[in-house]
Amino acid sequence: MVFFERFISNVGITALTLPKTIMIIIALVLAYLSIVKKYESLLLLPLSFGMMLANIPLAGLSAYDEGGLLFFLYQGVQWILYPPLIFLCIGSMTDFGPLIASPRSALIGLGGQLGIFVAFGSAYFSSRWLSQLIPGLTGFTLAESAAIGIVGSSDGPTSILTAARLAPELLPSIAIAAFSYMALVPFIQPPIMRALTTNTERLVVMPEPKRVTTRQRIIFPIAVTLITLLLIPTAGALVAMLMLGNLIRESGVTDRYVRSLQNDVLNLLTLLVGLSIGSSATAERILTPQSLIIIGCGLLAFAFGTIGGILIAKILYRTTGGEVNPLIGNAGVSAMPMAARISQRLGQNYNPHNHLLMHAMGPIVSSTIGSALIAGLFMAFF
Repeated sequence: MVFFERFISNVGITALTLPKTIMIIIALVLAYLSIVKKYESLLLLPLSFGMMLANIPLAGLSAYDEGGLLFFLYQGVQWILYPPLIFLCIGSMTDFGPLIASPRSALIGLGGQLGIFVAFGSAYFSSRWLSQLIPGLTGFTLAESAAIGIVGSSDGPTSILTAARLAPELLPSIAIAAFSYMALVPFIQPPIMRALTTNTERLVVMPEPKRVTTRQRIIFPIAVTLITLLLIPTAGALVAMLMLGNLIRESGVTDRYVRSLQNDVLNLLTLLVGLSIGSSATAERILTPQSLIIIGCGLLAFAFGTIGGILIAKILYRTTGGEVNPLIGNAGVSAMPMAARISQRLGQNYNPHNHLLMHAMGPIVSSTIGSALIAGLFMAFF
């Protein structure tokens, strides 16, 4: 009888609660979206599986079960190792040529940062208002609101790094909101792009980008690293690794590094990040009013980031005499390269002669740099 009781006490299903069941169902839905619908499969598949493991009772497979496998993998997130290394890989894949050829496209990337500040303010003030209505809900601090705002960067590694520094307890909710909305960018952005542009603007055919020399491509990452780190040292980890990856790409002398970073290293890091973030998404941390606020602010961040980029692109359309197609404004949100593909696809729907892909890459890469700098400023301030 003692043996039987001991056996029953170690059967996971006996400790399965309703919140854990809900989280397992959510994990299975995310796995379905990854496998069947093919939404961000490289990231969403390990994330959903990690979420499922974390909520199985008595398995000891969450990021908080000290001594377990996923506990040790999660240290790469807590020690802020994975995000800069992912930026190193992204840099090796990024072509800064469109930004160098058209520096004015950086203004669109700047407009895309509107979403960060809208989410920042929304998180801070809405949580205080709702705390008066919902018992037990405490308002977010400025540091926590800043971490939530960085969801508007549309950049998973930047969101993870900022949350790990400013609001570690909110990291699972922030990371899941960031990556989930990145997967939903193809659904969020097109209606906003159509609503804010006219048919005349959508038909604009942009001139071919100027040619960029190899010397310019090599000088650019070195110059950006020196300038940004001297001005905002707290952004150093992300910006330095992004620029090192790009220098490795453009130098032309490290092809083996380029192949490894673009494929094996990036794939491994994506797997580890997805599994680690998923394993931190326990029912106790996700099924809370704070998480719902974060998810709502994340949607605002992506929507207003798109709006800000398009409004700046419309201004450039006016000031350049119609040389800039405002449809590339959605690329002010640094969802790389998905936002550029949306610009290209929507542009060709209205004008088959439109080739906006490379033009949209300028705002995207400037937005990636800009959001890393804003994250650095938030970490310095808060």
